[in-house]
Amino acid sequence: MIRINLLKPETKDIREQVVAPGTPELTERKAPNLGNLVFLLLVIGLGAFYFLQQKAFDKENSLLAAARQEKAKLATVEARLEEQKRIRESLDRKITLIESLNAQRDLTPRLMDEFSRRLPEWVWLTEVVYDVKGIQIKGKALSNNLIADYIASLESSPQIMNVNLVSSTQRTAQRDEFLEFSLRAQVERKPEPVPAAPPEPATKPAAKQGRTK
Repeated sequence: MIRINLLKPETKDIREQVVAPGTPELTERKAPNLGNLVFLLLVIGLGAFYFLQQKAFDKENSLLAAARQEKAKLATVEARLEEQKRIRESLDRKITLIESLNAQRDLTPRLMDEFSRRLPEWVWLTEVVYDVKGIQIKGKALSNNLIADYIASLESSPQIMNVNLVSSTQRTAQRDEFLEFSLRAQVERKPEPVPAAPPEPATKPAAKQGRTK
């Protein structure tokens, strides 16, 4: 018996060409789309990270600029305070000097009176300097004995103490011989009077009690 195939030969070819779902060819077509998506997300993430870092960097720069401005202001204030401190110290030194001069104002005439009043004959003073170290006296005398007498006379003064001979040099002027001497002394500091304590109130004697009958 003879069978005739009435189907067209092309139908088989078409069926063979139909690709079933899930084949490797379809997977290869979808894979590039997923890679592009991952790359895009990576670019977005990097951009966001760069933006946040740039924002933080700008904030730090602004804080640094503000700190520098504040430092400059503080430096100016510190310079003014230092200048005021120097002015105050200068004023304190002037006030101390004025107070010291006022304290010595009455003492200096008394010392000069002592120096001149206790001079022996043939002894002359040429310079008297009074400072914080004490008194320096310079003068001329005809002999060392006169200088010794002057030192003893100054030692007996109630306002002068520790008189010492610093130097004594022989000089000649117009055939006249004399001695140039220098003395150092201290001023006697009298202690300030201590205020007397107020007298205690007198206690009245206790009255005697009489005998009671």
